[in-house]
Amino acid sequence: MKQTFSVSGMKCVHCKANVENAIKGVNGVVAAEANLNEANVTVDFEAPATPEAIRAAVNGAGRYELSL
Repeated sequence: MKQTFSVSGMKCVHCKANVENAIKGVNGVVAAEANLNEANVTVDFEAPATPEAIRAAVNGAGRYELSL
């Protein structure tokens, strides 16, 4: 399943990489691509990953906040 989430707090390519890496650490995530200009991230995931687990990973990675 592919889903796009809004992410606040991404300011630079380092932030983009932090968000992508946090999401890729969630079991079941196939791919994650953050977009600085759009302030969002598109995630391709399958079970056992859930939107809530993805949000928790991003919110725990620093000053970022993912909206469901």
